Amino acid sequence: MRAAIAIVLGVLLGLGGYTFYYAQGASYLSNDPKACVNCHIMREQYDGWLKSPHRPYATCNDCHTPHALIPKYWTKAENGFWHSKGFTLQDFHEPIRIRPKNSRVLNENCVACHREFTAEIRVTHGHDADKLDCIRCHMDVGHGPPR
Repeated sequence: MRAAIAIVLGVLLGLGGYTFYYAQGASYLSNDPKACVNCHIMREQYDGWLKSPHRPYATCNDCHTPHALIPKYWTKAENGFWHSKGFTLQDFHEPIRIRPKNSRVLNENCVACHREFTAEIRVTHGHDADKLDCIRCHMDVGHGPPR
């Protein structure tokens, strides 16, 4: 019985380790935007970011993950799981869409970086985060102009 458990755990660990290696998993621990194009589906977003006004100031993680250490890596792990599942099973939406949780993180980061510009807007909307949706009007800012 112990031998069977050891074999199963060994196989799972081996498959997990190989998958992490093959998918260049360590690159996702960095802040390098090139990690986001390990999957071909993100090429358009990456190319858009290269042309965007945010490129000199912000990487993917600056906008798409919380800035605190543990929430940042928790979000990266959670997104990594969903991305891996979607690409493995080919059940992701085309074109790729931001999930509601990630949209909230993105808006929080927009407001944090542009606090001085958004102060009057936030007052107008009564500090209601659901009413302030930066990407509704500024969709092409982070990823450049639409083609």
